[in-house]
Amino acid sequence: MAAGDPSAAATSDVPATSSSAASYPDRLREALVALSQACDSGVSNASEAASFTVSDVLDAFAAVMSAEADEGSDGGDDSTAARVSEQLLREVHEFLSRPLANQMATDALSLVLPIPVAKLGAQTGGCGDIAAAILKFFVTNCSPRDMLSILCEALDAPMELPNCSSSFVLLLNALAEVLTKIQRRHIEQVKVALPAVLKVMCATVSECDEEHGKAVVDLFNAAHGIGNAIQEMCTAMVNKNKEGMCAILGLYSLQNIALASRSRQQDILCACGSVVLQHFRFLKFSGFTYVGLLTGSDVTAATDKLSKEDDADFLEGFSFAMDGAMLTVVWAYMYDDMSKYAGEELELALKEVQGNHMMKWEAINMLKYVLSSICYPWIIKSHGINLLLSLAGENHVQETNNHVDFTSYAPCIFATLKAIESVMMAAPEALMRKKAFAALKKVISMVPSSQRFDILQALVNNSMSSSLTAILLDLVREEILRESRQAENDRVESDGFQGHGELPPWASHVLELVELILRPPHGGPPCLPDHGDQVISALNLLRFILIIDSRGPRSGKLFQKETLHKVHSEWLIPLRPIVAGIQSENKRDDCEIANQIVCSLNPVQLVLYRCIELVEERLKGC
Repeated sequence: MAAGDPSAAATSDVPATSSSAASYPDRLREALVALSQACDSGVSNASEAASFTVSDVLDAFAAVMSAEADEGSDGGDDSTAARVSEQLLREVHEFLSRPLANQMATDALSLVLPIPVAKLGAQTGGCGDIAAAILKFFVTNCSPRDMLSILCEALDAPMELPNCSSSFVLLLNALAEVLTKIQRRHIEQVKVALPAVLKVMCATVSECDEEHGKAVVDLFNAAHGIGNAIQEMCTAMVNKNKEGMCAILGLYSLQNIALASRSRQQDILCACGSVVLQHFRFLKFSGFTYVGLLTGSDVTAATDKLSKEDDADFLEGFSFAMDGAMLTVVWAYMYDDMSKYAGEELELALKEVQGNHMMKWEAINMLKYVLSSICYPWIIKSHGINLLLSLAGENHVQETNNHVDFTSYAPCIFATLKAIESVMMAAPEALMRKKAFAALKKVISMVPSSQRFDILQALVNNSMSSSLTAILLDLVREEILRESRQAENDRVESDGFQGHGELPPWASHVLELVELILRPPHGGPPCLPDHGDQVISALNLLRFILIIDSRGPRSGKLFQKETLHKVHSEWLIPLRPIVAGIQSENKRDDCEIANQIVCSLNPVQLVLYRCIELVEERLKGC
């Protein structure tokens, strides 16, 4: 645009004072007279140069206001800036509204004024209404396709956030009006507009702080206006074109729902339910259903429709669509007005998903988009955990799932469990951490028993926290106990003829997990006392399987002589002097921290000695 160097020059020549501000209306009137004369002469080059002069005057004053705002001004200066801004905008509007206004002048100004007009329109008072009227005049009197490109360029121009968020609202409202006037090649024009719209939305939501919450609400209202325009296009279309446009509208709505949910401003969080409700109406119009949102199938279908048309770059603008799909359901689950609107439809969708094993996994996997992101507030994640627990249901289904091919689901389930872990470890409230732990156990229990230990082992191997590793090892111990009891029940029911001499399904995993903790792969003993939680859990697990292996029809199958020697000489005996040395050293240092270390290592020492006794007893019998 022409607001580059000339504006900078004008700004540097004019001091930021009220008296200098008063000169801008006179300069603007002179520039408008020059433009009118150039247009009357019919010389296009002259009219173009004159329009740049008009733009430079407005840009220069906008730059002065921005500089004063950065330096900090008192209320009088702010009032003067708003008054002069309104006067400048009125001069432009009156010039355009003259009965004998020249179309050449209108076209020339439409190319250069949207940005400075939007900047001045962000001022208080009547500036916003006049700026909106100017932009509407351009939209009404210029080519819609030209104005669409002009407004998209304006949206893409660098503006200082969050101060210019109101400017973006003006431009988005004008763009929505332009879209309603497009007569041909609707999808192509929407594909030009939406990337600019979504880029502005993403930038504004991420950069605006609490005090600008009202501006963000206005921005989402403007984005809703864009959605209304697209819906109006859909209504007038038929066949394949309508399907493509509905897919675009659905993805656009999901992206906005995700962005609204990411906002940290209290204003938008309070209004977010209504934002979601507005966009859910677009989703319903586009053929999206709660079942399709829960499982992500509607998002995939919409993306597939557009990807066939070589729209990879366009689809990048909907990077949060999967997040938005699950967030739509979470908001309906947590927000009273949405729940009333969703009503029986949501309830039936939840029942349908709960009753279908594959759809249930797909829905549970969808929650990872919300739970794993640091961008969504804890209140949303808390309701996401509630939804997950509801989807999982009360019944344990692992016994009926062993015939299902779980291989394709394993990576997604692993990612979902890691997302639940992040909530379990970082949630600010104890109740939420407790619910997340219940969800973790529930999802693990749903994994087919033949593959459950693979998942648990992968979680332990990828754990970055000693306390989390300890929790996971305790889950492994619970699973071993459950498997052992089930094996015993099966043996009794088959009159003792089942399972003789066979190793249990966990045998190939459990010793590897214990060794991972007691003899870390990077070398050396485990780090004590820092990793005391996971060490005592590993020792308890070892003690537990030593006891199990000494009983029943599988007695001695897991710990044979060679394995016992390895456990004794490489895992346990090297750990004994380390624990004893740390204990002795801290007992001599009589302080609170030292006493805490001693207390934390007492159970480690106790279980360690018990494991050594059990191994040595078994070795005597070999």
